[in-house]
Amino acid sequence: MSENNLLSSLFRKEVLAMSAYKVADATGLIKLDAMENPYSWPEDIKKDWLEALKDCPLNRYPDPEARHLTATIKRLNNIPDQFDVLLGNGSDEIIQLLLMALPSDACVLAPDPGFVMYKQLSLCLGYHAIPLLEGSFDLDLPAMLDAIERHQPSVIFLAYPNNPTGNLFSEASVLDIIKAAKGLVVIDEAYAPFADASFIDSLGQYDNLLVMRTVSKLGLAGLRLGYIAGTPDLIEQLDKIRLPYNINILTQVSANFALSNKVLFDRQTQQICAERSIVFQRLNELSGITAYPSAANFILFKTPENRANEIFDSIKQQGVLIKNLSAQGGLLADCLRVTIGKPEENAAFLAALTNSLNTLFDYVQDKP
Repeated sequence: MSENNLLSSLFRKEVLAMSAYKVADATGLIKLDAMENPYSWPEDIKKDWLEALKDCPLNRYPDPEARHLTATIKRLNNIPDQFDVLLGNGSDEIIQLLLMALPSDACVLAPDPGFVMYKQLSLCLGYHAIPLLEGSFDLDLPAMLDAIERHQPSVIFLAYPNNPTGNLFSEASVLDIIKAAKGLVVIDEAYAPFADASFIDSLGQYDNLLVMRTVSKLGLAGLRLGYIAGTPDLIEQLDKIRLPYNINILTQVSANFALSNKVLFDRQTQQICAERSIVFQRLNELSGITAYPSAANFILFKTPENRANEIFDSIKQQGVLIKNLSAQGGLLADCLRVTIGKPEENAAFLAALTNSLNTLFDYVQDKP
């Protein structure tokens, strides 16, 4: 049997047609492509953290339920006692668990553009992407409600704020979708620290609602920790297929320590939000650039038509890595996305973008 025949006989056709998720190499570059918190910890906090790690029993399996960390997460997020929380190795694992629990003929619904992993992990099921409204990037409520009626999705993913557009969807539209859905509605609040908006308080009102968060954007991306809150009956089903010991002991201790230093992260979040306002204003002062309002720690912006790749490459050549989304087409045609970094990193990005535009416009003006 040839290798091609072996592959086609073993793997689903959807898997064979997929491309692996690629992470850009940021070596030697200012890294503003992955929505990370750019700030590290003060030396005294690092010292206390290392002290907390010192006695970790690495020879033993970790607490399979991460009870201490789970209690900390529930307390800091004001999650009522009647709801359970399940932890995952990043939000990606939680999304994967949800989809693994569905029957093979289930379908998944999400807005487009949206978080890439909703589609990436759903392709072996039925996946339906409903375009957002052009210009505002808000939910097209009639289209969403029609899709719910026609497809009866088992799971609807709504990122709040949305990635990669950065906006908060209409709260009224989200509630209408929750009420209309017969399946689960997962509100993905990965960027909640920057948005001052949440559906956690709505958990008690809707049995089909789950709220998912992560500590990655807060400043702990290296720990790979996500969590989801919902009714005990729902969380119990996901816990059945969760791999045992999925949250290692170093992550449990480190995350619990970090979250207990909430004041530090609140201060960093405030700095990022202040810089976001500055970058947004500066972007919209540039000729040919349209920056979209953001409630996250990044900004999506549109470049002159058919110039996104050229501008992206030029910025990278000047030592700054952002995210090129233009290849996705649709509402993201000609769009780039920049993570909010430290003031000096943001200044370097804006200078590189300005240089790129000056070069581009000189080129355009010189054309016959």
